[in-house]
Amino acid sequence: MIDPSLEGKSREEMGLEPFVDTEIRSSVMGILVFISQDVIAYVIRRASEGNFKDGLGNNKKSPWNEVVHQTMFNSKKKGAYSSLSMEKKMLLKIQNENLLPKGGGSNQPSLEQRVFLNFFV
Repeated sequence: MIDPSLEGKSREEMGLEPFVDTEIRSSVMGILVFISQDVIAYVIRRASEGNFKDGLGNNKKSPWNEVVHQTMFNSKKKGAYSSLSMEKKMLLKIQNENLLPKGGGSNQPSLEQRVFLNFFV
């Protein structure tokens, strides 16, 4: 524990905000951003309850590839980053740096990250 004197104290006693809901907290260009499950559900016009399945299976044969390529590149084939609009480049940057940081050695977003960006667009 970082500060043993805080052990057993409530969030309020430690000077923290009360826990309301799980949310992503970040800062984009100095502006505080709070994104909850309800916000994401509202943006993608879906109910905020349901099950989560990790992974989308075989990435090369996934039906999501066509949908994502159509959204990002206006084509059924994958395009280059340089052909993305400025809006999509900005959304991808926000996603990669604040919402879904990439792990590992790949510079390319995973299929899951591209599907997530598809819902933002």
